[in-house]
Amino acid sequence: MKITVTTPASLKKTPLLFVPAFAGESVDLPTGVEVPAAFTQGFEAAARTTRESFATGGPAAQIVLIGCGERSALDMEGLRRLGAVMAKKAEALGVSKATVLATDLQGLEGIDDCDAGQALAEGAILGAYRYTELKSEAKAATCKGLVLAADGATYKRGVARGTVMGAACSLARDLQNKPGNVLTPTAFAAAARKVASGSPRITCKVIDEAGMKKLGMGLFLSVSQGSDEPAKLVHLTYKPKGKAKGRITLVGKGLTFDAGGVSIKPSAKMDEMRFDMSGAAAVLGAFRGLAELDLPLEIHGILGCSENTINGKATKPGDVHTAMDGTTVEILNTDAEGRLVLADCLVYAARKTKPDTMLDLATLTGAVIVGIGHEVSGIFPSTDELRDALVASGLRTGEKCWPLPLLQEHLDAMKGASADLANIGSPAVGAGSSQGAAFLRGFVPQDIAWCHLDIAGTAWNTVNRDWVGGPTGSGVGARLILDYLFSRS
Repeated sequence: MKITVTTPASLKKTPLLFVPAFAGESVDLPTGVEVPAAFTQGFEAAARTTRESFATGGPAAQIVLIGCGERSALDMEGLRRLGAVMAKKAEALGVSKATVLATDLQGLEGIDDCDAGQALAEGAILGAYRYTELKSEAKAATCKGLVLAADGATYKRGVARGTVMGAACSLARDLQNKPGNVLTPTAFAAAARKVASGSPRITCKVIDEAGMKKLGMGLFLSVSQGSDEPAKLVHLTYKPKGKAKGRITLVGKGLTFDAGGVSIKPSAKMDEMRFDMSGAAAVLGAFRGLAELDLPLEIHGILGCSENTINGKATKPGDVHTAMDGTTVEILNTDAEGRLVLADCLVYAARKTKPDTMLDLATLTGAVIVGIGHEVSGIFPSTDELRDALVASGLRTGEKCWPLPLLQEHLDAMKGASADLANIGSPAVGAGSSQGAAFLRGFVPQDIAWCHLDIAGTAWNTVNRDWVGGPTGSGVGARLILDYLFSRS
């Protein structure tokens, strides 16, 4: 869906006009718009409720009142949800485009016009999102565009940013929703090259298994050796026009399918393990956004793409493999594979990109769902500053983050009996998400500000919030990353 901005004074003929209404306030229709006498009466304007009618005169063929609730309670998430409801309503009514009287959604307390425009555009794009690539008879979307009638360059700038954020999240969702036989590690690398080709400031390097072997990435390769699909390490680089004000590296777990290896998963819901690449999808989605932005930062994206399946060469429980930095790891459970891929990616990222800040995103543990559910991502920041920045970005984007503990006890629990480390820790300690983060911590130099984001609960199967939710991919992380990068800029 294309989002454009026009001035209210130039309100043109439209098949559908959305008019926001607030609880306890009268409904203000634009000059010249005529409706049946009783149309606006008794509309309580509860959040996201609608009332529709054909117009009796004026530039709009149909009018839809959309409830915004109490004016003082409307926030960015509320605007995002309003945008999604309008996009879905326009599609349901079968119109080719719709107009929103967005001036009524400007000047809200605590929300500047840039943020308001961004949230509304994000909601509309993500509310209209559908994954139909593999449908044999997919029906094309009817509504192609939403016109926001609003004042000011600030609002227009917010809409432009929201459009970029929406496209970034949509790409992440597209990648998530592809099945494992379509999105192989090789196909993931091809998708990364395509994103890089869209910007002169982004380059893409792909390292194959032979290259990884030369680098000594024994943990990464221990996962892919059980699959006939070759693994790929993708290295994306974004360079600003001028001197960089910081260097940030984003690392994404890209398990395009995870059967658990020899420690095979139960068959129930194993199909959902196509989502085990959601961390890498978020990073590539963020780079899709960077292709249209001009940020004064040098940004690297490292995608560890592999399958975790079973053949005669698959890693066995009890095997010992060696990381790129020489650390030996005893594999006690082959289904704890994401941390093995990430460990070598983190070592590679630290050595090759030398960042001041590093974030890794992964669907790492089921324990994070037990601990904090499907609506909040667990984060393990190494500094208070990074913690506060990510929590703030989570609140702005509607992708909330919750800091979880990473204690010395968790680090100690990952020590191995036959090797330096084990890939699963002690059940006596518990806190599986913290133990997973503890395993990764040792592969990141202490002088790098680092945060592990466990998105196993938020990547899919989230509650319906109009612009996100349901059994398919949420695209979580792409917009969060971009908002964090904006805050660094």
